[in-house]
Amino acid sequence: MNYKLELNTQEPNSKVVFNTILFDVFKINIVERYMGSMKARPVLCEALFKVRTLDDQLIPRRDGNTRVKIKGNDFEVYQKLIKDLNSYEYKNKLINRKEVEQNYVHFVLSLVIANYDLN
Repeated sequence: MNYKLELNTQEPNSKVVFNTILFDVFKINIVERYMGSMKARPVLCEALFKVRTLDDQLIPRRDGNTRVKIKGNDFEVYQKLIKDLNSYEYKNKLINRKEVEQNYVHFVLSLVIANYDLN
């Protein structure tokens, strides 16, 4: 499945970061909230995601809600994946960028599959 990753779209000095994964038929909007200074080691405190159609219609979860809060062990894994995407090595192409991106996308996609009925 083809995808396009849009990372770190935010207002200057905002503690909210938006990431989007675009697929052929739907997209995943991820909202990250940080504590502390965004210039010096911000701490990720919350991550949520929603699934939308390409024309921005929300797709409801199995339980009828629209968003999923990443928590527990999944949040720890998510933090590590985001750390890899924001790393010096990733930004300067010292590691395999495609592999880091695929790990992130596959993890988020596994959370989508666990929470949504995509028909």
